[in-house]
Amino acid sequence: MTDLPRLHQNSQTVTLSFEGTLIQSCMRLADPDDLVLDYTRTMMGALLLNPKPRHVLMIGLGGGSMVKYLHRHVPEADITVVEISQSVIDLRDAFHVPPDDARLHTVCADGAEFMRKPPRSYDLILVDGFTGEGIADALCSRSFYLHCRKALSAEGLLVANVQADTDQTREIGKRLFKVFEGSMISVLSDEGGNDIVTAGPRHLFEQGRADFEGHWAALSAAHQATLGVTSSRIQRALIKGFPIG
Repeated sequence: MTDLPRLHQNSQTVTLSFEGTLIQSCMRLADPDDLVLDYTRTMMGALLLNPKPRHVLMIGLGGGSMVKYLHRHVPEADITVVEISQSVIDLRDAFHVPPDDARLHTVCADGAEFMRKPPRSYDLILVDGFTGEGIADALCSRSFYLHCRKALSAEGLLVANVQADTDQTREIGKRLFKVFEGSMISVLSDEGGNDIVTAGPRHLFEQGRADFEGHWAALSAAHQATLGVTSSRIQRALIKGFPIG
């Protein structure tokens, strides 16, 4: 049974949390489509490497921050969201998540089960599935990552939000390193509690490292505004690579 989501609203923001005090999602009422939390902006860093994904899969809806961003600023993207909790999906209006349409499809299902037989390949898979106790075990297993890699297109990227600096995180890093043969980067969010791991084809990371400024210049103004704070951390990660094996 999944934790029931808790909604809190004040004069400026609406936040989503589960058990405990950890905020899972935050929306600014004055700008509902803005990415308030740095970890969500860091996850959008994948657009530096693949700026126009045509097919996007999001596992874990939360308050829908990244879904709203992609729906608005990547108009060519067809977006599928898989969320295990109907209670979370039922809060979409409170977070101004647009209704399903020709480009946005919401599925109430277990993300790990969905990945066993995905209906198509994806250019971007975003994994942000947390409970009140942390990242869901089923969304960080070796078999799950194998299914994700199999479901990626030739230019596809997997972006996973994991808790920073824990034994589980280090084990997740090792699993991803093996599944993607070291072709990945890790970027710590400004909040300090989230490690964003991006994995995919090695040539995308090599191109991003070799011509970071060119990739940056090719981004839209909206993406540049979103990624301005985190871009230097992404560049350092591309230069560093992932130092475990």
